[in-house]
Amino acid sequence: MTLEQLRIFIAVAEREHVTQAAHDLHLTQSAVSAAISALEGRYAIKLFDRIGRRIALTDAGRTFLDEARAILVRAADGEAVLSDLADFRRGELAIAASQTIGTYWIPRVIQAFAASYPGIHVTLELGNTEFVAERLRDGGALIGFVEGPVDEPALAVDRLFDDELVLVAAPADPWLAAGGGMMERLRSARWVLREKGSGTRVALEQALAHYGLSAADAEVALELPSNESVRTAVEAGAGATILSRMVAGAALKVGTLVQVETPLPGRRFHALRHRERYFGRAAAAFVDLVRPGPFGPASGGASS
Repeated sequence: MTLEQLRIFIAVAEREHVTQAAHDLHLTQSAVSAAISALEGRYAIKLFDRIGRRIALTDAGRTFLDEARAILVRAADGEAVLSDLADFRRGELAIAASQTIGTYWIPRVIQAFAASYPGIHVTLELGNTEFVAERLRDGGALIGFVEGPVDEPALAVDRLFDDELVLVAAPADPWLAAGGGMMERLRSARWVLREKGSGTRVALEQALAHYGLSAADAEVALELPSNESVRTAVEAGAGATILSRMVAGAALKVGTLVQVETPLPGRRFHALRHRERYFGRAAAAFVDLVRPGPFGPASGGASS
């Protein structure tokens, strides 16, 4: 049994699809199938049921999946130790980030990090705040960056920097001409929202709460899975929304969105790590590029 076979098994198990796993791993379908067959043949155990053109984990496969993930986590931690000993000459750094910070901030940090540590290969996964926390819990990422609140005892949380939120709508949206106080205006708005579990959705709900309104008071026009789809829908006149200025800034400059001036509660970006995983110098150096200051190894440093 090799680490590469385990990596392939996990990819197939998570997708329950050989072709998709092969595509995502940049391998041929035959290579992926051969790795699964080798595992099953060596130990005389069936890991997947073949149901027509579909596959599904067997009970044995589901049990083995947790162990396979744990082995890869330990291997990654061992590589991080060796990378520290090798003074950053080689290694990997897996990062997960929620969409605002992952799209509009982290790529420039990755570029700066690569310039200083070209031997460290950085991978980035994007999702909402819940997705990032899950990737930290299951060992799929060593560092997480989120804008939403995280209440997870297994994860250490380090505060980064503040994010500015803005209330926006399309210039021709008739809602902009609505009179009355801000509470009445917000209550009468049609809203374009991110999905539940995203930090941007939580921020909008907190902004409504700031004016004494709940999510149940909001008339939801659309619920969409990304900041870009929300921004595009609002530009098309689907309704109003609250976004990070990182997301809305370019549209505000060219005039496809207009900002409604009103006080909004702020929010702060955070870095996450698993308390039980080795957090080496490469990871600490990456977080230092996001915000200067220590984000120490598992034995200390990070605030909770």
